[in-house]
Amino acid sequence: MKILRRYDLDWLRVLAFGLLILFHTGMFFNYWDWHVKNNVQNYLIEYPMQFVGAWRMALLFMIAGMGVWLSLGQRSVLEFLSERTRRILLPLIFGMFVIVPPQIYVERLTDGATFSYLEFYRTVFHFQSYPKGNFGWHHLWFLAYLFSYNLVSIPLLGAVRKPVNERFTAAWARFCAHPGWLILVPTVWYALADFLWQEEFLNLNALCSYGQRHWYYLSFFLMGYFVCAQRKFWDTVVHYRFLTLALMVVSTTLLYTFFWVDRPELTGWVLAVYTLLRTFHTWVCLLTLFGNAHYYLNFNSRFLSYANEAVCPFYILHQLIIVVVGYWLAPLQMNWPMKFILLVVSTFLTCWVLYHFLIRHLAWTRLLFGLKPKAVRVASPLESLTP
Repeated sequence: MKILRRYDLDWLRVLAFGLLILFHTGMFFNYWDWHVKNNVQNYLIEYPMQFVGAWRMALLFMIAGMGVWLSLGQRSVLEFLSERTRRILLPLIFGMFVIVPPQIYVERLTDGATFSYLEFYRTVFHFQSYPKGNFGWHHLWFLAYLFSYNLVSIPLLGAVRKPVNERFTAAWARFCAHPGWLILVPTVWYALADFLWQEEFLNLNALCSYGQRHWYYLSFFLMGYFVCAQRKFWDTVVHYRFLTLALMVVSTTLLYTFFWVDRPELTGWVLAVYTLLRTFHTWVCLLTLFGNAHYYLNFNSRFLSYANEAVCPFYILHQLIIVVVGYWLAPLQMNWPMKFILLVVSTFLTCWVLYHFLIRHLAWTRLLFGLKPKAVRVASPLESLTP
């Protein structure tokens, strides 16, 4: 079965991970809890982060689900699981022992620890989970969640691909052709997570807890898989791309006006309204991105080919660089916008140097950073890891 390249999804993937680097850089300067903080925090940087944070992870999980649809179209289930183990689980394990420990070490130093890195690194093998211990996956939690979703979803995903069941996805696509159902039904479905589980989500190292987040993320992952099953979905989101854009502008305005600026106490009916509005906002943002990207960005370029492969190494490396460079920048008497620029430039530049001159050239580094063997070429770039 020949799978067409989906350049629009590749552009969105590159955009999402570019924003991820900016987002994690912002975490160094805002008032939210994070591993290392600047000597002066600022509320202003939180305002754009609220907007991006509302949809960036949902976008990544949906694109990951779309990648699975394309991948299963060209290989058996066993071949698929072998590829996912090699390109998701192996980089996760590598990251947990090489990329994440220096971040925890720097955090311990900011908390007043005085031990050497060698003394610290021995404690990693106590396998006590972060934050109490020094063993964790930090920003690589996405790989752990994604690999788990690939495993638990295989029976359902295989069933959906069978021709006999195509009528169900076709019926779903026809149902979503009406803009009201397209927008409201997923909004209610995703909002159910907040109403069914009243839990505080604090530790992304806890894979087996937090039913709320798994409902949310797994639903977006499966939604991505299902929307790739029917061409009609893409016709619909393209047709209504200006409607969803207008709804995105309205929902964004309401969120900033009533919630993100003044920050009322979220209890009772205020919490219910916020939950529905934020979920609605997330979904119309995604529809706007997919519809406009499919219409305007369905083309290839040399930059896209290069950046699409570089995404995974950049993703694995970026937070380590932000934490280490941020640690040295933190005490300097310099205004925060200048520090932000320095941190972003140093992160992108260091990731690029390591990727361009080392990682992409060696077979073992390609393996550890989730890249295909250099000689392998497949029809769809979305079969690559979507970290």
